[in-house]
Amino acid sequence: MTKHFLVLAGLTAAFAMGAALAKEDGAPSKRFTAERVFDMEYATGPQVSPDGRTIVYVRHSMDKMTDRDTGHLWTIDLETDAHRPLLGAGSGAGAPRWSPDGSRLLYTTATDGKPELRVMYMDTGLTYSLSQFPKPPGAATWSPDGKSIAFTMFVPGEKPGFAKPLTPPEGAKWADPVKVIDDLTFRFDGAGYLEDGATQVFVVPADGGTPRQVTYGDADIGQPAWLDNNTLLVSGNTAEDRDDDPNESEIYAVKLSDLSIRPLTDRNGPDYSPTPSPDGKTIAYLGYDDELKAYQQNHLYVMDGDGRNSRELAADFAGSPSNMSWSDDGKTLYFLFEEHGVLSVSSVDLRGRISEVVTGLGGASIGRPYADGSYSVGGSGRHAKIAYTAGFTDRPAEVAVVGTNGKNAKVLTDLNADVLPYLDMARIEELKITSSHDGQEIEAWVALPPDFKADGSFPLILEIHGGPFAMYGPFFASEIQRYAAEGYVTVYVNPRGSTGYGEAFAQEIDLAYPGHDYDDLMSVVDDLVARNYADPQRLFVTGGSGGGILTAWIVTKTDRFAAAAAVKPVINWMTMALSADIGQFVRKYWVREDPWSNPEAFLERSPISYVDKVVTPTLVMVGEEDWRTPAWEAEQFYTGLKMNGVDTAYIRVPDSPHHIAGRPSLLIAKTDNIMGWFAKYDPAKQGKNDDTE
Repeated sequence: MTKHFLVLAGLTAAFAMGAALAKEDGAPSKRFTAERVFDMEYATGPQVSPDGRTIVYVRHSMDKMTDRDTGHLWTIDLETDAHRPLLGAGSGAGAPRWSPDGSRLLYTTATDGKPELRVMYMDTGLTYSLSQFPKPPGAATWSPDGKSIAFTMFVPGEKPGFAKPLTPPEGAKWADPVKVIDDLTFRFDGAGYLEDGATQVFVVPADGGTPRQVTYGDADIGQPAWLDNNTLLVSGNTAEDRDDDPNESEIYAVKLSDLSIRPLTDRNGPDYSPTPSPDGKTIAYLGYDDELKAYQQNHLYVMDGDGRNSRELAADFAGSPSNMSWSDDGKTLYFLFEEHGVLSVSSVDLRGRISEVVTGLGGASIGRPYADGSYSVGGSGRHAKIAYTAGFTDRPAEVAVVGTNGKNAKVLTDLNADVLPYLDMARIEELKITSSHDGQEIEAWVALPPDFKADGSFPLILEIHGGPFAMYGPFFASEIQRYAAEGYVTVYVNPRGSTGYGEAFAQEIDLAYPGHDYDDLMSVVDDLVARNYADPQRLFVTGGSGGGILTAWIVTKTDRFAAAAAVKPVINWMTMALSADIGQFVRKYWVREDPWSNPEAFLERSPISYVDKVVTPTLVMVGEEDWRTPAWEAEQFYTGLKMNGVDTAYIRVPDSPHHIAGRPSLLIAKTDNIMGWFAKYDPAKQGKNDDTE
């Protein structure tokens, strides 16, 4: 390469692998080609109506003209199976929530680029905007009587400063005034440099009107939930030292009559997600005692409505509960949890007895195979149902429904029936491998190209998830399908540190990351080579975020891979701790040392410390507006590789935060540039790709 910096389309324009798959007669390829990304649809956020007869959900599609993932509200009648759009064409919307009596539907949308909360009357289809919102509203929720709606909204604060700027003469063009920053966290991924102020809770009449602010102060307050028609539960950290304690939060009760606020919890550790029972007598919530570890698992608690008698439910449960919902009689609590690559919903009664209701939730992560899904509970008696996003290996998330007793599960949609049945999709196999480090079982999945044969000739991509406290699963993912469609055996793994396998497995990387993840990942690669699934001379590795640091770490330890692509990696834990948006968390929980007093604690697990060991051609890629793993992380590795004479290239993704594949075209550019880089160094293609130079 002659250029040091590549525009995103650089390698894509030269990437010609897909051309070899096209038919000579001009018929479209039956492989999952790049343009197929724009054909995908998937479901999120299914909500069961209070009578258990209707589901409303967000149907996502890819808009080619705006290059956006757009959502529209659709309904499913559970008695007639009628499947209909709820709003007119072009009305993007999300976050639907039924009113307590089911007569109205609250949802988010935007008009002329301005965020709105709107309510629809279900009998007429007429809608109205609740108010004019100067900032985007969020977390909207109905009061029990349906007369009010609580939501969160950012409230600007007073800008700090030490001098009053002069007023320029009329018509003069002076420089913008200086910006004074005095907060520890002053920028955040996806938001950029933060405006002074805090998120607060508001209440607005359900018939529309002027929002009333009900919480105040410099601390962010959120997660509003109605205990009764005059009391809101919220969570946040109002302590003066909150910037130094990023994990801390408490649950508070706010009386709307006088705006008095009272803490209901008080311990060293987070308490959050207050979820009152229908009668308001019991509050379920999540939390744990903070032990200053990089990963700590949620525990499920209940307390009386006044905050007394707090107790843990199902203390022996191995999973990490989230997303709680009550049954209509208040006797049963449902929750979501991760379990060996998939999401499941279980129920627990107030005695702590647990029953699994449904498993296999997922499929809502359209790019990579993360276990991303949701559910809701609605109805009573024989009409009590759970709607959820069902995940599959060969298609994105669909809407499904099951009884609260776990019986009569049924998938209700087939959103890609017009595309996917006519393509040759990758087949997904599950693997369980023994780690060479200590014999632990490591779960993985491998996507096999449509023409796959176990003859030892195929190239292999090891794709590593981020987090690192996250979980891949047996789900459709456009990036994985793209790799397999272009002929790569593609394996994705849940190495130690992944969630869904118990707290001890996740904590294997505490003060040890990236550590023995290397052994777990290489054990999977060794197994596939031994199975004759891959040519040992045609091995490639890539991953993003946590997968980016592991990719960089791998090439400092082995030269077995023909090429690598480290996407949005952490390269130097010192600079990560001192300049990333979660730097305080990295310092206090990940390393538990100060970089100025013990720099070696940070550098000994930083790929930059071993950049002189790398010989593998390594691409680095990062979003230009990434504040989670900022661009200078990738730049340090790129520069070090250049200085050491290693083949490398640096791709910057314009206007992109940490989630660099947030638009369909960027997802395509990401995968195709990675494959273009791999093709350049594939031993089987040497001499065939000179046009990529």
